[in-house]
Amino acid sequence: MEYTRKDGETDEQLFFRICSEKDKIGSWKDVANIINGIMNTNYSESKFRKRFQDFQKTMDANQHLILDDDNYVKEIRLAKQELQKEKVKLQTEKLEYSRWLREDARDELIEEHIIQAIKENLNTTPIPNKIPDNENHIIGGQLNFADFHFGKEYKIYGLFNEVINEYSPEIFYERMEKLYNKTLDLIKENNISVLHINNLGDEIDGFLRNSQLWVLRYGAIESAVRFGNYMGHWLKKLSQNVNVIYNYTSGNHDEFRLLDGKKDQHKEDTASLITSNCIKLINEDNPNFEIRENKTGLIYDEIVGFNFLGIHGEVKDLSDVIKEYENIYNVKIDYILAGHKHFNEYCNCGVRKGAIGVASIVGSDDFSMTIRKTADASASFIIYEQGKGKIKDYTIVLN
Repeated sequence: MEYTRKDGETDEQLFFRICSEKDKIGSWKDVANIINGIMNTNYSESKFRKRFQDFQKTMDANQHLILDDDNYVKEIRLAKQELQKEKVKLQTEKLEYSRWLREDARDELIEEHIIQAIKENLNTTPIPNKIPDNENHIIGGQLNFADFHFGKEYKIYGLFNEVINEYSPEIFYERMEKLYNKTLDLIKENNISVLHINNLGDEIDGFLRNSQLWVLRYGAIESAVRFGNYMGHWLKKLSQNVNVIYNYTSGNHDEFRLLDGKKDQHKEDTASLITSNCIKLINEDNPNFEIRENKTGLIYDEIVGFNFLGIHGEVKDLSDVIKEYENIYNVKIDYILAGHKHFNEYCNCGVRKGAIGVASIVGSDDFSMTIRKTADASASFIIYEQGKGKIKDYTIVLN
């Protein structure tokens, strides 16, 4: 920028204006060159610098030198404000830079302390050692299945007309064969000597309503006899590889309502009366087989110190009914087992205490589609350890 003398500007006004803009011009040497050039003088930069500093100190006392020009006074004030702003900017930059340096230094210091602490403790921190396993691990195996609905035939279709699930007596036999082989594998894998098997009901589809006549291949009695004979031989063959303790309960479909009967009207007339007798007759001389019957119609069993209650599962919330059954029968129940809903679920109900929902052998059907809870056809194989409860849970998928 080129500086010249303004009209009517005195030497004092010229000097003050140029010196006031020193931060824009550069160094005091540059200021001295400009003023010497305009005023045709040859003074050193120190003369102008000292004079301007003295002038600043006595500016209030020398206001009369410039009061005759209001516009010029305003200009000087604006110049002074700009100078102050530049100083504030510079101070702010210095503060921000200092803050950044402090933060960066603090981060480096923290990192240095961390590295130092790691190095100091590198060889002093204890690490896990292999503890000799002197415990006697007592475990028990449990196979749970439910909702066979034997005798039923149907197909469930998807939105693209694909078959989601299909069921018939032949498919039942195929799935039970898969279950047999997978159960043998798990028995060997976990070194099980005694297997507790829980049948949670709905062995046949029964005659609950007239519409079922169209999906049943056999009558209710024949279905029960065929199912009982098959399960008797299935259990007998399995018991050649492991000692079997067999428990069962009835489901709502197992009840013989004889078409016009109401729910719970014939509770004592169930398919399990037929099937259980078939199983007992087939295994009456089997030393590796024990069938346990409970006059309540429920399952109550014990495995490695844990008590089990088995029900079919027509309850709203399985985890809520543990306490109710404990109060009714005045017993301790660690785990409750149920079928009916056709899908797997597990709810932790406390320390080594839980509710186990078991899926169905039949898989998705008209009932499960109605409640929108479809699931694979499957059974549940669970390992329990004394003092620890459920430690392994296998889902054996069958479809």
